[in-house]
Amino acid sequence: MVMMTKDDTYRALFTQLVLIFHTAAMQHMGKLKNPLTDKIERSLIQAQSAIDMLDMLKERMKGNLSNEEERFLSTVLQELKLNYIDEMNKPEPPSEPPTEEKP
Repeated sequence: MVMMTKDDTYRALFTQLVLIFHTAAMQHMGKLKNPLTDKIERSLIQAQSAIDMLDMLKERMKGNLSNEEERFLSTVLQELKLNYIDEMNKPEPPSEPPTEEKP
């Protein structure tokens, strides 16, 4: 059995944290389905919030990340920001009309 060191555990947890915010941002940009509703939903304000959280982590953890972690976080942020700009340039999707309940 291989024992993980505390550093290995923290590295894995850091990766999971970044991926949580990545997934949230992609869902809010409408790039992924919301697993709870099984629908594509779009809220660029919420997407921006998730991206801002990762930007804050990158700034606050400067000098405390390994080169690999720094590259990973930078790559994720670059991908999210490019997708965000792409979504900002798209017209707002039409809202769905309310569904009427039939008796």
